Amino acid sequence: MIFLHPEFLYYMLPVLIVLFGFLLTQKESQEHYFSQDVMDKLRVSANSLTLKARNALFFLVGVLLIVALAEPVIENGTIKVKSSSADIIIALDISDSMLAQDVYPDRLGLAKKKALYLLQKATKDRVGVIAFAKNSYLVSPLSFDNRAVSFLLSKLDTTSITQKGTNFLTMLKTVAKSDTNTDKKYLLILSDGGDENDFSREIAYAKKNSIVVYVLGMGTEAGAPIKQEDGSFIKYDGDIIISSLNEAISKLAIETGGTYIQNTTSSKDIKTMLKEIIDNSEHKELKSQEIQRYIALFYYPIALALIILLIALSSISLKKKYNLPASVFVLFVLMLSSTPSEAGLLDFMQLKDAKKLYDTQDYNASGKLYEEYAKQSNSPQAYYDAGNAYYKEKNYLKALSLYSQAKLQDKYQVAKKLSNMGNAFVRLGTKNTLEKALKYYEQSLKIKENKETREDLEAVKKALEKEKEKSKKNKKEKNKEKDKETKERKTDEQGDNQDKADKTKNKNKNSKKEDKTKKNKPNDNSKSDDKKQDNNKKSDEKADGDEKNQKDQNKGGDTKQQAKEIKDKTKKEETKDKNKDKNGNSQAEKSKKEMSKAEEDKWINKLNSHQNTYLYRLNEQTIENEDKNEKPW
Repeated sequence: MIFLHPEFLYYMLPVLIVLFGFLLTQKESQEHYFSQDVMDKLRVSANSLTLKARNALFFLVGVLLIVALAEPVIENGTIKVKSSSADIIIALDISDSMLAQDVYPDRLGLAKKKALYLLQKATKDRVGVIAFAKNSYLVSPLSFDNRAVSFLLSKLDTTSITQKGTNFLTMLKTVAKSDTNTDKKYLLILSDGGDENDFSREIAYAKKNSIVVYVLGMGTEAGAPIKQEDGSFIKYDGDIIISSLNEAISKLAIETGGTYIQNTTSSKDIKTMLKEIIDNSEHKELKSQEIQRYIALFYYPIALALIILLIALSSISLKKKYNLPASVFVLFVLMLSSTPSEAGLLDFMQLKDAKKLYDTQDYNASGKLYEEYAKQSNSPQAYYDAGNAYYKEKNYLKALSLYSQAKLQDKYQVAKKLSNMGNAFVRLGTKNTLEKALKYYEQSLKIKENKETREDLEAVKKALEKEKEKSKKNKKEKNKEKDKETKERKTDEQGDNQDKADKTKNKNKNSKKEDKTKKNKPNDNSKSDDKKQDNNKKSDEKADGDEKNQKDQNKGGDTKQQAKEIKDKTKKEETKDKNKDKNGNSQAEKSKKEMSKAEEDKWINKLNSHQNTYLYRLNEQTIENEDKNEKPW
């Protein structure tokens, strides 16, 4: 524990001790005239506190109050505090057209009133003032001394210049030369817009020099004549000029990234304009500092001093018992009940620190303080403020949790809370959270219509529609891919089936060929005879071949050996024929076999001739008078 102001202990406590020392040692005035025995007899005996006891209690009360003034505290960490500001330049139109009285008292008077109100509210920002008509003049450079700037601004009127007219380009050139802390320059113009309809040059120059223009239009569309000091009206070609608000100047504000607002009789217009400038401007950090946090303990000595003071001022007997009044008991409980009294006494300190941190954009620390206080006191407003702080910190899930715990009673605050919850869901950026944001926006608008909430609602609807279109496209593409895959599978299956069918066909063909070859094999004598007849045909066709080839083949093999093989075959066939006769074969079959025997002889005779064949001649006998056209059968 330390004392923030120990000088109270050093300078006041010794004085108190000396004063009460004299007071306690001083005799009563009656004791100077009467002895102690006489005083005892004169006094009415009472069982209450003595004078010295009361003085001692008063002394103790004084000591406790001095300790409380020294402010005892316990250190509780440090806080980093940042100081940042935006630079705002006010450009005030002081041309003669600003004397028109279509607003009260006139356009110039109302413009100065709006500018002074802005200076009063923008205490953390540097503000400079430029007056312009045909030429521009620096009234005050950028300064934190708002009182001095306000004084200079209040003295402006149309007589401050000699050249008449309104030239916005020269004013923008003056602003471009001003020295600001940020890359961009933020300019607030209070003017009736002059007579110019084309602001393309001014817009191009502002964009080139990074000037963001905000315009507060002074005057009305109906307009009014311009009254001079002598009471006459300004005329042109003999006609009285009616000056009206030129809304074409709104293009200069909108196209440079600023805002255009037409003046109102209340201060709502300048409040909105200041909020727009502060929210959209770049804030430069001027200073950052770590501040020690403390837990205050001054309320403990104060509470104890009050209790002792009540005892010192009472007339309680020392021997008799008295019933204390209920009020004393209640006061005693309130003093000693640490938790409620601590929470109540620390409320303003904790909330003040949280607000400071929020203003300095330390949203995380601010949210923690608000959340801590909300849990202690169960305050709906604290939960709401904590949610706002975490939302600024971009911790949207935490913000939503705290918003849901803020059971606000005011319906307008409830509408704001629902709108903020919708914004938080939008920031999370999924399809599910967008649908939830839509519900919260609709609930907020049911309670209170708000332009910004309505715009956010429409934007979320558009985003959801786009998301649906994307999902439909993705489904179509997936379906197309599935169709392709199924087609490819079908074609593959058809190809496999075709291959199988071709294989089975080939097998069937092979089997058929095998069957044909089996059928063509010489299983009986008739088949062998037919085959021999075919061979005889072939041999007859080749009978007229070259004799040289026949001699070459005769040299390559043994004819006798082949003749023996043929005789053996014929014998086997004859034995088969005999067996068939025994088994009851017909006479026609025997005749066929005998014919084949004769044909065989003819074959042998023919083969012995000079011809090319796979058989060799059995003997060297020559055949005379050979008929070339003779058939082997």
